[in-house]
Amino acid sequence: MNRYLINLSYIGTRFRGIQRKIDKTVGQFKDPHTVQGVIEEALLKLRPVNEPLLKLSSRTDTGVHALHNTVHVDLQRPNGKPYDTHRITTTLNRAFEKDAQSLRILSTVHVPHTFHARLCAKSRTYLYRVAVLKRKYACDSTRQHPHARFIPIEEHDRCYFLGHPRFDIVTFATVAKMFEGMHDFRTFMAVAKGNPRQQEAMHSLRRIDQITVERGQNMTAVFNREQTEQFYDFWDVRIRGRSFLYRQVRRMVGAWVAAAEGRIDERDIYRMLTVPSQNSWCSNVFVAPAYALYLCHVEYDPNDLNFPSAEHESDHEQLSGTIAQS
Repeated sequence: MNRYLINLSYIGTRFRGIQRKIDKTVGQFKDPHTVQGVIEEALLKLRPVNEPLLKLSSRTDTGVHALHNTVHVDLQRPNGKPYDTHRITTTLNRAFEKDAQSLRILSTVHVPHTFHARLCAKSRTYLYRVAVLKRKYACDSTRQHPHARFIPIEEHDRCYFLGHPRFDIVTFATVAKMFEGMHDFRTFMAVAKGNPRQQEAMHSLRRIDQITVERGQNMTAVFNREQTEQFYDFWDVRIRGRSFLYRQVRRMVGAWVAAAEGRIDERDIYRMLTVPSQNSWCSNVFVAPAYALYLCHVEYDPNDLNFPSAEHESDHEQLSGTIAQS
């Protein structure tokens, strides 16, 4: 049995998240509507002896995209030898293209059995994309309604478009910075359906290493680019930390947007951070939509991906032999 790290990217619009859903009532273990289910099905084309079962590094919700996510899988080839990693990548991508899946394998790496996609991850970086209607247009009553505004079709389900006339990016960036460091993020953790006790049982202390708010770019075609730049300022919000709670990023961004639009103030943000409870959540804060969120990068220590050197293995074998003799 050999272990492989698979680096992948996908557009999450048509997926019900990355994690496979199992319907135990009908004994259904395949799931063509999730990233995990699609990859596990495609891995069968390699004809492994075992049933492929992915271990995920990061769970992304329905509609969330990934520029870089990772999984690992153990595969037993019939002849016992390792699979060629290039073959794994090309076989999977060929299957995805045939089925018109918005999913792409970036690379496959043969890794030691000590490696674990989730447990070995040193950090995860998320990107949230926001497009803010310029103030002179936001104050125009004929364009203020979201159904009357121009929104480039290329950015549909890719970016969060905002048109509040009082939106202040400085306030947005200021309150976002308050979230760096170690905090109890219980206020910003959603509770999964069917598991009301999740909040009590789960440790909600997390550290955010860095949050940046920088000018972004639109991803429109040349035909729409001039009009898009005329109406909107694009902003990239990057959030880096080792791990995050369920829907934490989207709830944080929703709070920052509410502060930038004047629906809440810094005192409300401070209370949500320092009094960790679902009761501290402000009712006029709306969770930011999933479609503007991207998992950008999962970082590992390169040493965790490497097999022990031949010299190290030899020393280990000699040491094992010495212990056995004694």
